[in-house]
Amino acid sequence: MTDINKLQAKESSLFRSALRFYELKQYKKGLKTAEQILKKNPEHGETLALKGLFLCNLGRKEEGYAEVKRGIKNNIRSYICWHVFGLIHRLDKNYEEAIKCYTMALRIDKDNIQIVRDLANLQIQMRNYEGLNETEYQLVNLRPNNKQFWIGLAFSYFLLKRYDSALKVLEAFESSLKEKPTESKYEVSEMLLFKNLITEESGDLEGALKHLEEFEDKIVDKKSLLEARARILVNLNRKDEAEKIYKQLFDRNSNCDSYLQNIFKCNNINLESPSDDDVKKIIEINSELLEKYPKSLILKRTPLIYLKGEEFNKEIKEYLKIYFIKCVPSLFNSLKDIYVNPEKAKVIESTALEYYDQLEKNGKFDGDEQKQYPTTKLWILIFLSKLYDNKRNSTKALEYINKAIEHTPTLVESYMLKARIYKHAGDLETAMNIMNEARELDLQDRFVNSKCVKYMLRNGNIDEAEKTAGLFTKVDSPSPLADLTEMQCTWYEFEKAMAYKNKGDNGLALKLLHQINKHFNDIYDDQFDFHVYCLRKSSFRAYIDLLQYEDKIKSHPYFFRAAVALVKLYLKLNSQPRKTKEELEMEKYANLSPSERKKALRKARKAQLKNAQTQVEQTQKKEDNTTNKKTDDDPNGEKLLNAKDYVEECVPFIKSLLEFAPNKIESHILASQVYILKKKYLLALKSLKKSLAIDKNNGEVHKNIVQFVKNCK
Repeated sequence: MTDINKLQAKESSLFRSALRFYELKQYKKGLKTAEQILKKNPEHGETLALKGLFLCNLGRKEEGYAEVKRGIKNNIRSYICWHVFGLIHRLDKNYEEAIKCYTMALRIDKDNIQIVRDLANLQIQMRNYEGLNETEYQLVNLRPNNKQFWIGLAFSYFLLKRYDSALKVLEAFESSLKEKPTESKYEVSEMLLFKNLITEESGDLEGALKHLEEFEDKIVDKKSLLEARARILVNLNRKDEAEKIYKQLFDRNSNCDSYLQNIFKCNNINLESPSDDDVKKIIEINSELLEKYPKSLILKRTPLIYLKGEEFNKEIKEYLKIYFIKCVPSLFNSLKDIYVNPEKAKVIESTALEYYDQLEKNGKFDGDEQKQYPTTKLWILIFLSKLYDNKRNSTKALEYINKAIEHTPTLVESYMLKARIYKHAGDLETAMNIMNEARELDLQDRFVNSKCVKYMLRNGNIDEAEKTAGLFTKVDSPSPLADLTEMQCTWYEFEKAMAYKNKGDNGLALKLLHQINKHFNDIYDDQFDFHVYCLRKSSFRAYIDLLQYEDKIKSHPYFFRAAVALVKLYLKLNSQPRKTKEELEMEKYANLSPSERKKALRKARKAQLKNAQTQVEQTQKKEDNTTNKKTDDDPNGEKLLNAKDYVEECVPFIKSLLEFAPNKIESHILASQVYILKKKYLLALKSLKKSLAIDKNNGEVHKNIVQFVKNCK
């Protein structure tokens, strides 16, 4: 009886070629080669699995999975079949199933280095550090001369916070080398800084300091060297030495706020609630540095934070005068945190008005001989307008911005500020029209164009906003939205989702909010390619920063806003009776006149027919696609709108909000509402207690308490 899983010499050669085609990402050629083998050996398990892998990469996933499963069925003892099954699960980002498949493959061929490496990548992606440590140890045993595997093992110990073991591994590898490796200066430098970081994290601060002194000449990143030394000295309470190093760093960058703050801390100054003596020290140190670095913006601004009374009045007058003359557009923004103080706010306002009056009367500041350029007066007007807009005094803000526009009718910033004032006053339509005027003054400015799009969406002009956004998207893109989605433009999708929600088109609103969630998931998944790359390129510290950043990616403000909006929308839908498709359609056009409604319905039907035709064409061309181009099977978000349980749909987002935004009251308010509806009263009580701790006077919190008590009876 012939073995169906054995190939003849010719077919074996073709199989190796198919594997090369996969490595080169030539999937169509690989598929043809696999089909050529299967003509003679139709039940060959490994070829069937490989064919399935090619099909999955070409977008034919259902066929691909079927072929791979058939291949495993025909040859369940083949590590190639299980490895391929893991690869297609990884392609679908189903990492847990992929790990199971790799584990099965390693049971059959435990020393297959490629599968072990793939498994290590998946384990770090899933943050399974214990499993990663075991896998890296296996790789070192398989290839003891490979530097990257030793570093990977040390790195796994570092992630497990077993710092002594990490250092021992690196030392063992260095001592095992008969010849010194030929590494670049950068690689040596990064390795030394990584070892130093491990030593510092282990608590051996003296050892870490000695290590820096010993290898100072080999470390090429001098900025990181100085920062590490200063940080260690501070932790050793050797603050005088640390201050000298922070001053060296400040000499390299005299506008770095963190260096300045650390200089103050080295002088035992309490920056959170400074005493009078602390303020004196701050001003003394700041003055000394300002003599040395007269162009430092941060040094000019620092006294304004800490000074009070007449001293503040003197400093703010000088500060405002300098930057009014320089015509700095961001002057008011630089003072926003200072403006929070009511006393200082009055002084800033009176000083700006005083300077405006001086220029209005004499064209120059009191005490000056030279007259000011007209632009100085313009930027004082803009400053005053921003100031009154911040106070929500729209009348005064408009008065000054109109004077600014009259003074210089071609300045884009003036029109943008005027639009902003109207937005804050609640007149969104006027705000949109003025912002469009600003856009038309400079059609090449992408920022102004984006602002105009945002204002259009806020006013509900969705079609006009999309058309305007399309001015700066790819010409060959199917639509502006498609290009902006590809570019992960979350602000546009969020604003458009809110516009659809306000119009009652909840399906499209849900679709766009889910799209934002997908962007953040994609950003997290994109780190996969860097797990090998960063270790190979010796970018250890940057890699640690990457892992830490990815772990908290969903704490981003736009994810928070999208998740909150999504949960609120689902809860709103849950509180309403389910409507038929016709009722939803009529509700969408309820505010239109009968003739407008007919036009809108006709337009919607045409769009539906066009979309159906496009899907048919895409299906016909599916065979010819060389890449995995997904078709949108839910263009209007109807599937999301017809979800079986709206409350259940909220749960993943509530978990993310509680994990990544635990200090925001919205997270706990929404969590308590969802868990009450789910009848999970302990979780609801936990969120109620947290929300009370954040703001006990919040009305929503008290509504939730009443609802909780009612449901618990």
